[in-house]
Amino acid sequence: MSVITYVVLVVAALLAVAPLYWMFVVGSNTSAAISSSPPVLLPGPNFLSNVLKVQADVPFVHSLLNSAIVALSVAVLQIFFCSLAGFAFAKLRFRGRNGLFVFIIATMAIPSQLGLVPLYLIMSKIGWIDSLQALIAPGAVTAFGVFWMRQVIVGSMPDELIEAARIDGCSTFRTFRSIVFPTIRGAAAVFGLFAAMSAWNDFLWPLVELSTPSHFTVQVAIQQLRTNYQSIDYATTLAASFLATLPLLILFVVAGKQLVAGIMEGAVKG
Repeated sequence: MSVITYVVLVVAALLAVAPLYWMFVVGSNTSAAISSSPPVLLPGPNFLSNVLKVQADVPFVHSLLNSAIVALSVAVLQIFFCSLAGFAFAKLRFRGRNGLFVFIIATMAIPSQLGLVPLYLIMSKIGWIDSLQALIAPGAVTAFGVFWMRQVIVGSMPDELIEAARIDGCSTFRTFRSIVFPTIRGAAAVFGLFAAMSAWNDFLWPLVELSTPSHFTVQVAIQQLRTNYQSIDYATTLAASFLATLPLLILFVVAGKQLVAGIMEGAVKG
């Protein structure tokens, strides 16, 4: 790559990291740092004290654990159910397949906010209000996930392999488990990463559904932290926001190379 390309990439990376750095700067100083002139550009000594203040006001560490449980569960369930449904729509022949797939895609045009009231009523009927199950179950499968995995399977899974598996006596599920899923595991891992990130950042439904502090996810905990003050304490709020963002960044850094390798391994050689 040319020098100009490297310069553009470095500038883009710095712009992407700048909001996170600014959160840490304010979170390690006092709230006055957010409006000081000239602006404060270096971290201060108060980050640990601000974190301790956050933990004193809300069970933030427990909220991080709750978010991790929800995000991991949603990612695993979406990988399984969306890839299984994608396989059915891509390679199985059944009556109404195309119409059903179009209907699933059409549901993506419906705002998720419209489902809050009926979803709340359903969770109330089965006794799941104020529980993590109510956050995990509705996110077990998504229309976008089914579409994503269907397109991946269509593009990477030759029909000849499916037919060969059937001739060898493989059941439909064994064909999916032993042949299809290993082929698409890289794309499934990428999809799972985005599903986990979406579940981690979800705010509206957890805010409506959760009421006990010990069940709060990290986004709800940050909101509760803001309402504990007559005026917003930006230092503690941004310290909490920095801690809430850090696990996602670590996940991307740790899993980045493995995800790329998985995508390459998932290619079918002709």
